[in-house]
Amino acid sequence: MRYFVQFSYNGKAYHGWQGQPNAITVQQVLQESLSTLIKKEVALVGAGRTDAGVHAKQMFAHFDVESSFDEEDVVYRMNAFLPDDIAVQKLFSVPDGAHARFDALERTYEYLVVQEKNPFYTDSAHYVKMPLAIEKMNEAAALLLQYEDFECFSKSNTDVRTFLCDIKKAQWTKNEEVLVFTIRANRFLRNMVRAIVGTLLDVGLGKRTLQDVKAVINSKDRSKAGASVPAKGLYLTKINYPNTIIPQDG
Repeated sequence: MRYFVQFSYNGKAYHGWQGQPNAITVQQVLQESLSTLIKKEVALVGAGRTDAGVHAKQMFAHFDVESSFDEEDVVYRMNAFLPDDIAVQKLFSVPDGAHARFDALERTYEYLVVQEKNPFYTDSAHYVKMPLAIEKMNEAAALLLQYEDFECFSKSNTDVRTFLCDIKKAQWTKNEEVLVFTIRANRFLRNMVRAIVGTLLDVGLGKRTLQDVKAVINSKDRSKAGASVPAKGLYLTKINYPNTIIPQDG
């Protein structure tokens, strides 16, 4: 039987999602906890990777077991067993062929920026002291929807087969004291969102023009784009799946 687990985590203490031999990761902690509680060795396959320090408000992974179990009871016990920075929301059976990564239709990320020193956002947002031209940043963000190849925002030396992404939304909004960049696409490249945010902040600071952003994208050269912003401000907030896996009201 195949199961999906929905969970969230604060990534500060972890070296990303993906299991690694010499570093603590979210996958390792969640996998060990689940295996212990259901008394069966499981291997979690995540919906994607998040880098060290990146957070997830909604993340999914799948695993296979031979027999069923009390899903609500396992969720309750996992949350008692796991550290405070990881929480499980749901655990549910899915069709045998369902895949947490390959069946995901869209992913949404948010990046948080604060413009005033705020002790409550020290570990959860990027502090930019200089004034930002938010309208210009949104004009630059809108340009992203006109392109498909985002090699310029991809981490160098990756093993991906294609740099094509279908970006459906890219927008800055002001939420009380926090400036939020929301981006939604069918897939993302490694380091892509943080590189995009760094480039858009350059526009907001007057260091780049809209024409510069177009030139960066057309160059397909990571060195032409802005610096990657810190991981602490990045959140994976939503993953969409077909109704056959997760009903819209589920």
